[in-house]
Amino acid sequence: MTKDIKESSNYLSASLLTLLVAFGGFIFGWDTGTISGFVNDQDFIRRFGKINPSTNTYELSDLRAGLIVSIFNIGCAFGGLFLSKTGDYWGRKKGLFITMIVYIVGIVIQMSSAWSWIQYFVGRIVAGLAVGSISVLCPMFISETAPKAIRGALVSSYQLMVTAGIFIGYCVDYGVYHNFTDSRQWRIPLGLGFLWALLMITGMAFMPESPRYLVSIGYPEHAKVSISKINGTSTRSDFTIKECRAIENSVQMEKEIGSASWKEMITGKPKIFYRLWIGIILQSLQQLTGCNYFFYYGTTIFKSVGLDDSFTTSIILGAINFASSFIALYTIDKMGRRKVLIIGAAGMAICEVVYAVIGSQLLYPKEFGVKPNQQVGNTMIVFACLFIFFLLLPGDPVFSLLSLKHIHFVLNPKEWV
Repeated sequence: MTKDIKESSNYLSASLLTLLVAFGGFIFGWDTGTISGFVNDQDFIRRFGKINPSTNTYELSDLRAGLIVSIFNIGCAFGGLFLSKTGDYWGRKKGLFITMIVYIVGIVIQMSSAWSWIQYFVGRIVAGLAVGSISVLCPMFISETAPKAIRGALVSSYQLMVTAGIFIGYCVDYGVYHNFTDSRQWRIPLGLGFLWALLMITGMAFMPESPRYLVSIGYPEHAKVSISKINGTSTRSDFTIKECRAIENSVQMEKEIGSASWKEMITGKPKIFYRLWIGIILQSLQQLTGCNYFFYYGTTIFKSVGLDDSFTTSIILGAINFASSFIALYTIDKMGRRKVLIIGAAGMAICEVVYAVIGSQLLYPKEFGVKPNQQVGNTMIVFACLFIFFLLLPGDPVFSLLSLKHIHFVLNPKEWV
């Protein structure tokens, strides 16, 4: 028994394996970071924009740029709802493998777009389907395989990978923008997506299937093998047997209780409707803060406030975003989720009010859109960076964890939809 406890306390194997799955978050962040630069690359604008007769230059209209950027999120929504179901039908590993194939198809469609913005638009949808599925399957896979003692930290590593992807995406955009003037400005970052997908597929080859999934389809012995590989123990060890039995009991309990009806989401006790709306409001307000305004359009925004090299500022923003994720991991444990969430929300509100007031009243002293005040622009950038810090202070895991705390496990599937 002592030996088994000692073996199970060695989390290196489990950490490395689950980090392979968490790499899916990097792919999400990569797209967020790179598209911000694409819509400002001259070759991209020339290929997918229109020529302005009055200036005889190519321009990418706000409408077209907005569609190209935002349609990705529509794809994510449908991918999270439908493509992620492959993980329920064929297992988490095969589900992620299928998802990566879809992602590669999306990249191929985008890279082969020569002059048709519609084709690029379709490629964004397909890639979005894959990333939406990743956003469901990766955290689920991690939570079902990570040891209980470090599960929270490993689930949080998914969000850390997202911020890393955004930051490195900004850096690559900066590099190609300053070294190339042709389609390599946007095709190189897109092409690197192949590498990330192949790394993810390779990682899945080493990752055992989710023990919980194996138990749910009636393969407890296979689940023991999976647990032993993840934790570096033998299939006959007390630790492996105990973990497998706990999973079996949990799955059996859920089957006996059954799934609640849609009506019970409103009328169920205790306070199911109240708990449901806490989760919905927290997740919705996180998006309504406008954080994606900076992530997806950061390069464009910083260019509009008078910066000659807006790509550099995007890198600074990405670095703050990445560094703040580490701070979030510390503050969650030390201060508690609720307090950190309140401090973060208050900080974001103050930063956005200052940003909006000085941007609308002081940025253009003479005429809107003409010769911005550089000092005001720099101040706006400072508050944009502070906003990102306060956004990441509680971190994405806090929103999810607080939502989960208020969700009755019988209703989990419906409530998360």
